Amino acid sequence: MRFSIDHLKKQGFEDPRLNVELLLAHALQCQRISLYTSFDKPLSKEELKRYRSLYERRLNREPVQYIIGTVGFMGLQFKVDQRVLIPRPETETLVEQVMLQCKQWENRKEISAIDIGTGSGNIAIALAKFVRRLTVVGIDNSASALEVAKENAERIGGVSNVRFELMDAFEPVDQLLRKRFDLLVCNPPYVARDEWETLQTEVRRYEPEGAVTDGRDGLEFYRRIVELAPLLLSDFGHVLVEVGYGQADAVQTIFEMAKLEIAEIVRDLQGIPRVVHGTCRASSRNPIYSN
Repeated sequence: MRFSIDHLKKQGFEDPRLNVELLLAHALQCQRISLYTSFDKPLSKEELKRYRSLYERRLNREPVQYIIGTVGFMGLQFKVDQRVLIPRPETETLVEQVMLQCKQWENRKEISAIDIGTGSGNIAIALAKFVRRLTVVGIDNSASALEVAKENAERIGGVSNVRFELMDAFEPVDQLLRKRFDLLVCNPPYVARDEWETLQTEVRRYEPEGAVTDGRDGLEFYRRIVELAPLLLSDFGHVLVEVGYGQADAVQTIFEMAKLEIAEIVRDLQGIPRVVHGTCRASSRNPIYSN
């Protein structure tokens, strides 16, 4: 294990010890803690073969999460593969803020939310799991991503209050759900096209490009979201979106130009402005849809 850690470190990998422990635990089909309680146990030839195969994949810059097939998010284990973006810790800030908003509506028996660009379903499923009064619809334009989301809902269980639909948020509005929601939640592709080549090899080579960048300036989804908000939200419904590093001011401006009131901008655990939270006033609603 020490050789692998040192080798990854020399190759410039971040968190080499964590990488090796996750791969070795997966090869041995055990918990990471077992690596320390049984540290003197030699590997069998088959175990060593499995580990080397996983290690070689990591040397080729394949993300650990894809190699082992799961990632932790909000205390839940989600299946991930190259059909979906890998959930990041900073997105937990978005989920937590939605949960806090739901808590403020303690007098409501039912709350509804739409998660645009649901991907692996991590946001929608976590919300459905922890807020029992909440009904969540997750939409995505990728059928393969929705296969992963539906599998995650089944494997995690206890989330009958979530469903997934194949829909493109950029299609005409009449293709979207004709329903009012209390919450619109989104972690969109917010990397600008000219920043794509600066990303880690792991991201550029393996993660779905359309889930990372909008192919333009990184702000296209926010512009679309503020168009959709008056159509999809109930009176004084809330919009909560994740934003990239340095984007909070630009997204706030987009919200304000669309007459969405900014409730707050929330920083993640790294101190980076990560969530823009706005409200949709009744006067900004489009009347063509009804509850």
